[in-house]
Amino acid sequence: MSPLAEQTIVRSFDPAQYLGTWYEIARLDNRFEKGLEQVTANYTLQDDGSIKVVNRGFDPQKKDWSEAVGKAKFIDPANADGSRTGRLKVSFFGPFYGDYNILILDKPYYNYALVSSGSEYLWILSRTPQLTYPIKQHLIAKAKELGFATEKLLFIRQANQAEYESGRHVMPQQH
Repeated sequence: MSPLAEQTIVRSFDPAQYLGTWYEIARLDNRFEKGLEQVTANYTLQDDGSIKVVNRGFDPQKKDWSEAVGKAKFIDPANADGSRTGRLKVSFFGPFYGDYNILILDKPYYNYALVSSGSEYLWILSRTPQLTYPIKQHLIAKAKELGFATEKLLFIRQANQAEYESGRHVMPQQH
């Protein structure tokens, strides 16, 4: 992860408000989610303070759902006010943990997030199956600024997704 991305990690958020279901709007392709659509992540708090992670997606080739269950733990101690930093470790495969860094979080509403693991993995998450174009563009621009290969982002089809075309009012930028 770039030093700039490291500095961007959310310094204070309420984990209880982050729990629940998030829809994957876009991602950098990875072998764990290869070909999956309708991807969601669901987070629930466990008695030991860790977070249970259930990632679920539909494989249109196999016409079947794929599910991965993991565990996330906070890296940094709690802040004085009980909030946490957006630095976690997540594991789906036994003792092997990967980074889970919340780089951008819509506060105070927690409607969308930009999350990474190193410089190879990036996700745009939303509380709804679709994210408005301006917010999506803002998150993509921020990710590009942080050094991510945003030209390789895959935009994930969600169930009941309306397909929109850019209106004539959207003019290509001249550089």
